[in-house]
Amino acid sequence: MSVTTEELTREEVLATGTMKAFVMNGLGKVGFSDKPIPTAGPTDAVVKTTRALICTSDSHTVNGAIGPRENLTLGHEAVGVVYQVGSLVKNFKPGDRVLVGAITPDWFDEASQAGHSSQSNEALGGWKFANIKDGVFAEYFHVNQADANMAKIPDAVSDDAAVYCADMLSTGFLGAELSNIPIGGTVAVFALGPVGLMAVAGARLRGAGLIIGVDSVPHRQELARGYGADVIVDFSKVDPIEAILDLTNGKGVDSAIEALGSDITFQNAITVTKPGGTIANVGYHGKGDFLHVPRLGWGVGMSEKSIVNGLCPGGSLRMQRLLKVIENGRVDPTLMTTHTFPFGELNVAFDFMDKKLDGIVKPLIVF
Repeated sequence: MSVTTEELTREEVLATGTMKAFVMNGLGKVGFSDKPIPTAGPTDAVVKTTRALICTSDSHTVNGAIGPRENLTLGHEAVGVVYQVGSLVKNFKPGDRVLVGAITPDWFDEASQAGHSSQSNEALGGWKFANIKDGVFAEYFHVNQADANMAKIPDAVSDDAAVYCADMLSTGFLGAELSNIPIGGTVAVFALGPVGLMAVAGARLRGAGLIIGVDSVPHRQELARGYGADVIVDFSKVDPIEAILDLTNGKGVDSAIEALGSDITFQNAITVTKPGGTIANVGYHGKGDFLHVPRLGWGVGMSEKSIVNGLCPGGSLRMQRLLKVIENGRVDPTLMTTHTFPFGELNVAFDFMDKKLDGIVKPLIVF
């Protein structure tokens, strides 16, 4: 009979030295693999995973969006219990329940000091998990600069909720932050997947007066209403540009958020934004060589519309703030959990998310 790491003591796990991980084995290929348990450097930590989420960007990665990878552990959204800390770690100890951001920068590099920590060392360099190092779909995962990249989870916040802070809240809220929504202003959110839903919630928290959600999936529309959308535009039934202009008396919105990563939604977001407004792109454009800016929709280049973009912020402070939003009942991200799978069935969960089966919004992985 096989013995899982959950049944072993810390000393016994160290003696075995191996763990299970869910990996990418080339373009379009995934599966389980045995890997060594990582060890912590002086400023680092190793976390025993308790909960994880699958992101559509994991599918983009496997399908080649960032190039081929071999034996790369996937995943970037996880929480867990500290298993090991390095000798210089001050704020954490084994046994602490922690959240780790999807973005884990090297905080002493030039980009971080310039205020762009997500671009640490290189473009998108703060995105380490399942990009330039093994990700979190494993029984244990490594965290660089632990004091700066982890946050303790409050007792009142469940692992099931806290794990959403790693990426979905951080990215969705970033869309609302970047889009410069004036209090009482109008905002359109294109695509109501998990990022778009949290952009809706973020827009509400930022004081938007009219929030328009754009999507065709009924369950996502329902969730968006619960998170604060005042009006839903179903693009499968109406022209979204015409509908949004009608809702704003032909003026357009103050702010638009592209939360999908699609050329057409990017173009539509630009077109429906009023002169002087802001378009925030937080969608992951995983296909194609170019995005297109509509010439007239952009006022032939002179409409004073700002197009901004960003990668979800990481870091301990960001994670602490997001946890506070959940702890005090501002947002309940667990409403997005449509499916739950044990770690041993992550391959099934990945297929569900990749193909968007059974109305899936977000699958929770239990370790």
